[in-house]
Amino acid sequence: MRTAYEVVKAHYDANDRHDLEGMLADIADDCRWTEMDGFPCAGTYVGRQEIFENVFAALGKEFDGYTFTLERLLDAGDDVVALGEYTATHKGTGKRFRARVAHVWGVKDDKIRRFEQFTDTLRVAEAMR
Repeated sequence: MRTAYEVVKAHYDANDRHDLEGMLADIADDCRWTEMDGFPCAGTYVGRQEIFENVFAALGKEFDGYTFTLERLLDAGDDVVALGEYTATHKGTGKRFRARVAHVWGVKDDKIRRFEQFTDTLRVAEAMR
C-alpha cells in the first residue's frame, strides 16, 4: 500500500506528463473535490466523472495552457499539502494570469478521498475580464 504522499505525488507526476487518465486513476468514487469560491469552476464535485466534467474539462474550455507547477509537497500523514502556481491564458480575452495556490488532499486506503483548493481567485478573474 502506498502512502498518502506517494498517491498525491503520482497525481502530480501524471499532471506533468499531461496524462489525464493517470491524474484521475487514484480518485475514489466518493471523492469530494472542492474548487474555491470565486474560481471559474467553484463548487464541490463527487467522483471522477463530476470532477472531470466540472473541473478539468471546464478549465480546458475556458483557458489555453492551463498549468499547475508544483513547488512543494508536504507530508502530513493521511493529508498532503501542495504549494505551487497556476498559469494560463483565457481564451476569450487573451489575458494570461499567474496565481499562487495551495491544494489540501485527504487519502485513505490508497485512494484520494478529499481535495480542497485555495488560490488567488482575483488573478484569475482579472484574466477573464
